[in-house]
Amino acid sequence: MSLAHSNISIFVPHIGCPNKCSFCNQRYITGANKAPNSADVDKAVKAALNGKKFNPETAEIAFFGGSFTAINRSYMTDLLKAAAKYVKDKTVRGIRISTRPDAIDGEILDLLKEYGVTSVELGAQSMNDRVLKMNNRGHTSGEVARASELIKEYGFELGLQMMTGLYADNDSSAIKTAQKLIALRPATVRIYPTIVLKDTDLAALYADGIYKPQSLSEAVNLAVKLYKLFNSEGIKVIRLGLHSIEEDAYIAGPWHPAFSELCQSSIMLTDVLKDLKEKGSYTIFVGKSDVSKMIGQGRKNLTHLKSLGYDCRVKTDGDLSNLNYRIERTV
Repeated sequence: MSLAHSNISIFVPHIGCPNKCSFCNQRYITGANKAPNSADVDKAVKAALNGKKFNPETAEIAFFGGSFTAINRSYMTDLLKAAAKYVKDKTVRGIRISTRPDAIDGEILDLLKEYGVTSVELGAQSMNDRVLKMNNRGHTSGEVARASELIKEYGFELGLQMMTGLYADNDSSAIKTAQKLIALRPATVRIYPTIVLKDTDLAALYADGIYKPQSLSEAVNLAVKLYKLFNSEGIKVIRLGLHSIEEDAYIAGPWHPAFSELCQSSIMLTDVLKDLKEKGSYTIFVGKSDVSKMIGQGRKNLTHLKSLGYDCRVKTDGDLSNLNYRIERTV
């Protein structure tokens, strides 16, 4: 499992979107109150070039946060022009945009291709039409499917985004959504648990006791199940949980700054338990970036293993990465 995905992210706030979804307040999610311009694109690229982990072979300039193809056309093309020159000179491999399923058609896709867009992500959120309606998404599951097929037909990499814990949704429905998204054969998926933010319809539903958000453990457990579904079909999960929210905006829900690591830690524990047979002492070797995941937050994983009769230590092995491990019995 690898969640690494190289993006130079530029957030386009809540402009162009025709709906106010029950859960949405983009300002609190992205922290972006100002609409970016071409100069901001240049600044973002220059900042990324100074970073140690920048890789032009994988990097994309990514316009996230709003419904990119629904914003004013001249403004959209200004941003694309600013980004396209970096595709042309091979500073980045392409441009990634995020948009709504009902803001995609052949004309738009022709335009995106002209400016070097390589990846299009759709905010599907659910494939249950009742859930979409109850959360005021303004599109149907059928529009998700049609837009997905068109994006692939035009040669773009397809990304799909889904949410868990939505109003009127449940775990069973979320798993069915994942199965329907798998059938659309996206290259990548993002999974976001629903967070209750200030100044949203969901905040009012929560205050009235109508909406009950997931607990953190419920959200982690469901995200792990969904990850395994996508992974088993060769679909990359490139994000688990929101990047960040403004602390003052949070009301309720399974927000955790290391949500992704909590999920990966749970996956590692489950996998290791399958390989541990006789009780006793063991050394678990993992890649350097996976040490904290194997140990678990607050040493949760090691404590759990010990309660089952497995006294484990964690050591690094430079040849291991991406949640891979090996186990040796300690004499």
